[in-house]
Amino acid sequence: MRINEPNRIGMINAYNKSGNTQVGKSGKIPMGKDKVDISTEALEMQKQVEDPNSPQRREKVDQLKKQVEEGSYRVSSEKIAEKLLSFWKKL
Repeated sequence: MRINEPNRIGMINAYNKSGNTQVGKSGKIPMGKDKVDISTEALEMQKQVEDPNSPQRREKVDQLKKQVEEGSYRVSSEKIAEKLLSFWKKL
């Protein structure tokens, strides 16, 4: 039975090499900077979204709230079906 394997020393050396990090003058290890990349599709979607605080949107929301409270708000079943189909076709 052999206790001392020849590769064991190589593993110890690998750990010693990774421990040698460059320390700056402040005594801290320098860290990389975070970076965020936004796809062109996401930027396009962001442009399509209306500003939630715009007067036109506020007026539309108030009008819809009023219709819901009065019970006069109706949605066409055909429009619902079209939206559902377009959603499932995208998947």
